[in-house]
Amino acid sequence: MSRIGSKPIPIPNGVKVAVTKEGVSVQGPKGRLTTTLPKGIKVEEGKGELKALVEKKSAHSNAFWGLARSLVANAVQGVSEGFSKELDIVGIGYRAEVKGKTVVFSLGYSHPVIYAIRDSIEIKVDQNTHITVSGADKQLVGQTAAEIRSLRKPDPYKLKGIRYTGEYIRKKAGKTGV
Repeated sequence: MSRIGSKPIPIPNGVKVAVTKEGVSVQGPKGRLTTTLPKGIKVEEGKGELKALVEKKSAHSNAFWGLARSLVANAVQGVSEGFSKELDIVGIGYRAEVKGKTVVFSLGYSHPVIYAIRDSIEIKVDQNTHITVSGADKQLVGQTAAEIRSLRKPDPYKLKGIRYTGEYIRKKAGKTGV
């Protein structure tokens, strides 16, 4: 029995939930998200909370029970509070700047790197080296942060590049001299 799947999902004030046969649509102050449910899983709305239930016990439905509950819980949290990831740019001359719907990075290449911002994502740059990616969709926020990090991954020898805030990079020893 899934411990995660059996936990109820509280619905905060200001969040509207519409449960259909295919999925759950959640609307709140931060936006609107729709989550499709795997086969064999249904969601019921109760007194200020949602519950994920297994329609018919099978290995497939039991495997996706906790996942479905987590996806709906993330949608509810996303439209009420939102999600954010923070990144730091480390390196001399490395910086970022938001220009309209794009972010222009100077990362030591011979050219500036231009990253287009998705519609439902908000990117802020503080002091040219601290990036905050925020939005309602947890998966999209994480994917955007990972794409930005992949523009210049942290170098283990000089520790330069884009890293998540608080990420620890183990420094490798370089070549030894004579």
